[in-house]
Formats: sequence, C-alpha cells, structure tokens
Amino acid sequence: SSSSLILGVYEKQSDNDGIHLTEAAAAFDRSISGKLSEMLSISGPPLKKGKSRIFYGLHQDFPSAVVVGLGKSGTCVCGKENWNNCKENIRAAVSVGCRQLQDLEVAHVEVDPCGDGQSAAEGAVLGLFEYDELKTKKKVRVTTQPYGSVDSAAWQKGVLYGDGQNLARQLMEAPANHITPTVFANSIEQKLSPFAHKVAVHKRYEQMGAFLSVSKGSEEPPIFLELHYKGSLDSAQPPLVLVGKGITFDSGGISLKPSSGMDAMRADMGGAATVCSAIVTAAALKLPINIIGLAPLCENMPSGKANKPGDVVRAKNGKTIQIDNTDAEGRLILADALCYAHSFKPRAIINAATLTGAIDVALGSAAAGVFTNSDWLWERLHKASIVTGDRVWRMPLFQHYTKQITESALADLNNIGKYSRSGGACTAAAFLREFVTADHWAHLDIAGVMTNKDEVPYLRKGMSGRPTRTLVEFAAGLASEP
Repeated sequence: SSSSLILGVYEKQSDNDGIHLTEAAAAFDRSISGKLSEMLSISGPPLKKGKSRIFYGLHQDFPSAVVVGLGKSGTCVCGKENWNNCKENIRAAVSVGCRQLQDLEVAHVEVDPCGDGQSAAEGAVLGLFEYDELKTKKKVRVTTQPYGSVDSAAWQKGVLYGDGQNLARQLMEAPANHITPTVFANSIEQKLSPFAHKVAVHKRYEQMGAFLSVSKGSEEPPIFLELHYKGSLDSAQPPLVLVGKGITFDSGGISLKPSSGMDAMRADMGGAATVCSAIVTAAALKLPINIIGLAPLCENMPSGKANKPGDVVRAKNGKTIQIDNTDAEGRLILADALCYAHSFKPRAIINAATLTGAIDVALGSAAAGVFTNSDWLWERLHKASIVTGDRVWRMPLFQHYTKQITESALADLNNIGKYSRSGGACTAAAFLREFVTADHWAHLDIAGVMTNKDEVPYLRKGMSGRPTRTLVEFAAGLASEP
C-alpha cells in the first residue's frame, strides 16, 4: 500500500505573515506548485499547535497528507516550564498526525522531521504505542520513516529512545499474572540478548531480610535481578548504579489496599521497568559508560506467611525495621537493594520507585519527585529532563523527616512516619536515605507519573513508562563527560 505524509506548519508570528512551513513541508509545497499552502489558507483558520488537518490527492505518491501545527518557532527552552517547548511541540504534533493516519488504517507514514529528527521519531514511536497484545481486535501496525533529506542518526536515536519508554509501558501495562517476577526477569534478559558481549545478567539474593520478608507472603518466587552493562572502554570505570522497585503486584499485604483501582497496582514495578528499559536502551545506543541495574522483583500479597503489622526484620546493613504498615513495602525491598548497590563502588546511585501516593498529591503527573543528597546529581538529572520533556522536580530531604522514621518502639527504624500521612513522600525518602552512604544518590518517586490520562499529549491513556527517556538522557550525558 502507498504511504501517507505528515508535514509541519508553524504559527504565524504576526497577522500579516504568510504561511510558515517547515523546511521539508516547504520543499513538498514547491514540488506541487504551492498547492499545499493554497489548500491550507482556504481550508480554515491557521492551524493551532497540536491540531491537524488532512488533505487528499495533493501528490501522486501520497494519497493523503496530514498537516500538523507546531506552535510558534523561535525560543525553545522555557525557564518557567522547565522543558524545551519546540521539542515537546514536535513530539505532540507528530503523534497526533500518526494516530489520525492509524485510525484511517494507513500502514506506512513518512514523517517531516520538523528540524529535530529525534523529537519527531519519539513523537511517532510513543504516539502509536498501544498495549493490545491480549485483544483480538488490534490497531493497524504503522511503520514510520523520516521524509526528505534527513539526519538519519537523529531519527534512529529517537526511535531507540521511544522504544525504550514503550518497553517500560508494555511491562507496566501487562497484567500481573502475565508479568510475574520470573517473566519480568526473562523478558529483560531476552531484550539484552543482542548485546550479550557487553552485558551480564545475574539473579540472586544474599542476606536480604527486608526484601525476602515482603516476598514471602506470595506464592510467586522472588527474583533479585542484576544487570551489568559494560559500555566503557575502561572496565575499571566506576559504574552508574540504577535501582528499581519491582513489586509486580501490590495488594498492600495484610494492610490490604481498598479494592477500587487496585488493578493499577500491576504497575507497581514501574521503577524496575523504567530502570531496566533505560539499560536496554543504553546498550542499544552503545553508550560508553558502565551501568549496573538492580531490581528486587516480587509480589506483595496477604497470606499466612506474610509480614504482619508490628513485625521486625533485619536489612542487609544490619539495621532493624519495624513494619507498622505492610503496604509501605517498596522501601523495604529498596533498603536491601540500596545496601547492595554500594558494593560496586558506584559513581552515583539512582533509584526509581512508584513509592508513595503522597508524591501524587504533591506534584500530580507534572513531574517525578527527586530526593537527593547531591547538587551535582540534581543538576544533571534536571538538565536531562529539560531535553526529554519528561520532568523531574527536587524535593526536600530534611532531618525533620528522618526523626519521624527513627523513633520506633521495637527497632532501629519504622517503615512509616510517626505522623502517618504528613509528608509521606518525604518520610519514605528519609527511610531510604538510612541505607545510603554514597555521596551521589538520588531517589525518584515516580508514583505520580505512573499513568497517563491525557496530560502528556503524545502518550495514549494508560501506563506511561515515565521517566525512562530522562534516565537514558542522563546516562548519555554522564557518558559524554570526561
């Protein structure tokens, strides 16, 4: 079947301006003697950003062409929004065009790179993703390629970034009876198989009393997944260690969650999904950096073997923890993983976790919360997030919060703050910090960005896979530093 085309148009800077097409769209317009700009002006008001208009029969090679609005050209990085407007506009516009053509059952689309092939490719790949593996009726599979003379390396990089986030989305969206700890680990291992010469995969757990206490309530065996990506020419280069919470289903345990919306807890392994997907992407990009990924994988289920409120367990560093709420389990499995992370003498440790409902109350889905002991690390994470448009925002790590989790009746630490709900995201972060001695550590609480309704225009409704691209961009930035 024939291709369709997606072309970009900018908003006019002033009323007496003509139609402002992208470079590729202008070339297309010239090839059909100005028919495109003529159609645009007679078909309605100027296209607003993120809106589209479809034209038929303009060119013999393309039965249909969708023109998409890119907003105003010009200044890109917005200090107030903390992202690059131009890149976000391209992602959103391209995704709109791709979806419109997918609805028309067009199988192949050529995409105007809009001056930024990477962002255009991300918009196409992210915009077309839908988890329909378990449905009989599936959407048409659309293949995309850049239109016109193009920097194919930038496009290909965008495809890999998009694929990385889509891998995380697929793992998060899939039901918990399909993605068990074992299946999760096997899926990632299989994704890494093309890079076997640079990657080692281990499954282990030694002296992880906190992690194993959570897993023992479930019939599913736990797995501690350990990934080693050796991208640096210097094998002795200290690694970046990424740690991800991998609760493949969170019922809350004995402190059972309410049943309404509990199905979303199939995505409580979002930290592990984003971290492992970022490592798969780093390998695909051949980033010259050493990265280690750690993902404690298990279910949190109520049973006769499960943790009970008031139980005390011992973490890998010897600290004892009173479990007052079995639904504050993410911090327990991360405690052991963070202890273990230090054994690799890392350059930095970043952990990601759908840790608290409280971060969603604080930030909603605008940004992931970052709690860090390192300005150096924050600057780099923040810079990466401006490029990707997948934002992070810094939160406080005050002693005030530490005090609330260190006053336990029975143990060294309590797994919930003594004022229970107040500052819940902050007390959770303070708890994690008790297992960190490294100078450069950041905790990303990604519970608020776990799902997308319609806030991110280039992601369909469902599990978001955020902030995978920001982790990849951060790693790429670190790899390019001397």
